[in-house]
Amino acid sequence: MPGESLRAFIHALPKAELHVHLVGSAGVDTVLALARRHPEAGVPADRAELEQFFEFRDFDHFLKVYWAVQSMLKDRRDIRALVIGLAAELARQNVRYAEVTVTPYNHLLDGMPGDELLTGLVEGRAVARAEHNVELAWCFDIPGEKGVRAGRETAVFALRERPDGLVGFGLGGPEIGVGRAQFEPFFTAAREAGLHSVPHAGETSGPATIWSAVHDLGAERIGHGTSCTADPALLAWLAEHRIPVEVCPTSNVRTRQVPSIAAHPVRRMLDHGLVVTLNTDDPPMFGATLEGEYLAVATSLGLRAAEVARLAKNAVAASFLEDAAKAAMAAEIDQVVASGTGAEA
Repeated sequence: MPGESLRAFIHALPKAELHVHLVGSAGVDTVLALARRHPEAGVPADRAELEQFFEFRDFDHFLKVYWAVQSMLKDRRDIRALVIGLAAELARQNVRYAEVTVTPYNHLLDGMPGDELLTGLVEGRAVARAEHNVELAWCFDIPGEKGVRAGRETAVFALRERPDGLVGFGLGGPEIGVGRAQFEPFFTAAREAGLHSVPHAGETSGPATIWSAVHDLGAERIGHGTSCTADPALLAWLAEHRIPVEVCPTSNVRTRQVPSIAAHPVRRMLDHGLVVTLNTDDPPMFGATLEGEYLAVATSLGLRAAEVARLAKNAVAASFLEDAAKAAMAAEIDQVVASGTGAEA
């Protein structure tokens, strides 16, 4: 499929994103507004300076930018700005639905009142739907590096407040030295309350972390899961049980988990029948877009139009949308394929 035709086809597909972090979604325009509102944070409030600050160089620089953004989130207006900025960018790429990871414990630890966080999410979600035709849902995740206390308080906050749109319960942060099993009681409570288990696993560690996420945390999807291809038994198990994998190719390259898109294990995942979904993780900080992920993977693997459409349908099927909404999006994807866009592939 020629490049421009492929780009047009990917854009035309109605898409869902299942792995994107709210703080990590902050683009230059959003950060510029936050910097002008909170000059005490020391983040450049001049566009040219900010764009230079925001040019991703390495993982340490990513962390610097991430925590700079985090430091400027003080109240509902800031959270609302983040949500609306994300929705606008998703709409630009014809992304209709996203499950957005929010880490309440970090915001509460920084002194933001819980009701400010929740109000910002609620107001931003309403604007996303009304002005951008983007439906947002939330995954509240535990920052694993902060330990069991963070797990307990995240679960208490999620189950006590239970805002509209909260569908998932996750676990992020470093994996090495942060065992999944210690968070089992909090995932059990969340699942019993009707939330879906979506922990990160196998991004920076081996297959054992993924096995633990499945057995100890009842994972219904795996965040990243990059190392699953190192264990044939795990590959077979994930395929048999239809456990979707939230693959974030550009993120994995930028954090040096894989050397390139061409070397990414997504090819083996697909070959072994896994339910692969494509996602951005922390898009502007990694220089990623969801359309760009589709384009990079499709180009690298030489995918046909029908195979690209299957990736889009995987994300819809793996989402926690209601069945009627899933069916409508899947039908629209089929219509795009049938319309002839990219048919020469």
